[in-house]
Amino acid sequence: MPRLAHLALLSFFCVATAEAAEFWIPEGDEVFGEVQVVEARFEDTFVGLARTYNVGFEELKQANPGVDAWLPGAGTKITIPTRYVLPRAAQQGIIVNVAELRLYYFPADSKPPPEGVAPGSKRVITHPISIGRLDWGTPIGVTKVTSKVVNPSWYPPQSIRDEHAARNEPLPRIVPPGPDNPLGKHALRLALGSYLIHGTNLPSGVGMRVTHGCIRMFPEDIEAMYKTVPVGTSVNIVNQPVKLGWTADGTLYLEAHPALHESNVDGEGVADEADEPVQESPLTSLMRAYIAATDQRRVELDWNAAERVAQGGSGIPEAVSVAGSARPITAEIAAASHSNSR
Repeated sequence: MPRLAHLALLSFFCVATAEAAEFWIPEGDEVFGEVQVVEARFEDTFVGLARTYNVGFEELKQANPGVDAWLPGAGTKITIPTRYVLPRAAQQGIIVNVAELRLYYFPADSKPPPEGVAPGSKRVITHPISIGRLDWGTPIGVTKVTSKVVNPSWYPPQSIRDEHAARNEPLPRIVPPGPDNPLGKHALRLALGSYLIHGTNLPSGVGMRVTHGCIRMFPEDIEAMYKTVPVGTSVNIVNQPVKLGWTADGTLYLEAHPALHESNVDGEGVADEADEPVQESPLTSLMRAYIAATDQRRVELDWNAAERVAQGGSGIPEAVSVAGSARPITAEIAAASHSNSR
């Protein structure tokens, strides 16, 4: 196992090892986890490291610009981006952030916190995912899990069969369970057409835009989800390339990822003359996230740092607020803001 060097540590509790996907977040925190640095071995690749540390291929590329993903080289320091800002959405059920290529699951059971975890802490499980490629985008919106399937058969739609036929790789109408089935061994069906959250027979592609719109996971991750996610669980699919989140001490952290090329942000962007979504700039996404994050309390932002992080898109959260400047929005402040906006 490569030697770990901790870069940043917040007041959180992570179950088991660096590879764990379950975290307990203290009340008042929206940022959790820790960034790690590992020393690559000669045989390491980003594909292998991604599965070891439960991160995605693109996440590793964003966090390690200039490093060869296929041959990092023995002794190269690799940043493992295992610190996260929660998406700005109701913390319940499953949240999928397509811009981040990551899923968050908030179990509804009453599992007590482990010893040493602060009362009131919230449990979250997070995993990397693959989403639809440019011409087969994963839809945004709220849905739910309608059923769970072991060893699912795949019924490729005609459009996918036509695509394979054009490559001289014909597909049958039904692909039975087995090593050639791209759905893997477990699947969660969604109330969203034919879309699934499923495993894969090609785990090297997890953390990339490679699917026909479904949400793909490492086999061990979807197996764990299959065992714990009840039918009826809500699934909120969002598109948030820029996320801002608070820590309990009043610090605001910013995490940014490259925007999806063909999509606006959570359906709020503008369209061009052909009624196609216009990609939102990082700074516009930053302003949108800032407004949402400061609806209950104010903070003085280091705008130079915030713009640098938003435009960099490394996926690593950084503090962007001025220390000690956070304060709640009182009735007087709210009234003054309303008056000034008139």
